[in-house]
Amino acid sequence: MSGDHATVAEDEYLQTLYWLYEAGLPMTGANVARAMQLAAPTVHEMIGRLQRDGYITRASDKSIDFTEMGERHAAEIVSRHRLIERFLTDLLGIPWDEVHEEAERLEHAMSPVLEERMRAAIGEARTCPHGHPIFAGSRIPGVPLADVAPGAKVVVLRFENEAEDLLHYLRAVGLEPGLEARLAQSDADQIVLEAVDRRCVITRSVAETVSVTADPSPPPRVALPEQLVLATQRYGR
Repeated sequence: MSGDHATVAEDEYLQTLYWLYEAGLPMTGANVARAMQLAAPTVHEMIGRLQRDGYITRASDKSIDFTEMGERHAAEIVSRHRLIERFLTDLLGIPWDEVHEEAERLEHAMSPVLEERMRAAIGEARTCPHGHPIFAGSRIPGVPLADVAPGAKVVVLRFENEAEDLLHYLRAVGLEPGLEARLAQSDADQIVLEAVDRRCVITRSVAETVSVTADPSPPPRVALPEQLVLATQRYGR
């Protein structure tokens, strides 16, 4: 079966699996269910379908891996999604905390011609508005903001969780990819960043989902699986 014949539902699951893969989190049915906020039996059924259709393989310990076709198709979907987000933000002026769900709706109906036009329109942009690479293989390593010690200089790389209500929260407190700041405070409840033109206060749980570069830097660590979703409603990826 060709990746061109994947259903919209299969595409959504492949997106989620690719996101887990990028973030360094285990590709398991449990993590897919947690990320998509779906019941385990529903996920189990779709995982079996993805395996039958040749997109993934499953080991005896239930861990999931992409086939060559599956990884290629998943990377294409994710790249298209991030391209649309960048186009909507840069060319149409839609706020970056509102484009994730719009991209989910548009990515399945976009023709190759329109995709090429969008790529030309975004110019030299290499990430989506939330900091994720548009092109596979170009992800900059980072550490969770929650691990950074007070006094360190940080640059915000990306938001690992793109639930729309979480993006609204991040934008409201002034956090955005590319922001350079000093970590002024870090305790059990909140983290405070001070930049030239703003002061950002976020909860520690949210800081788990924000990847940064830091100087000095803590040891590398991926986001905690329980922080995959902070939204109250299911979201696309």
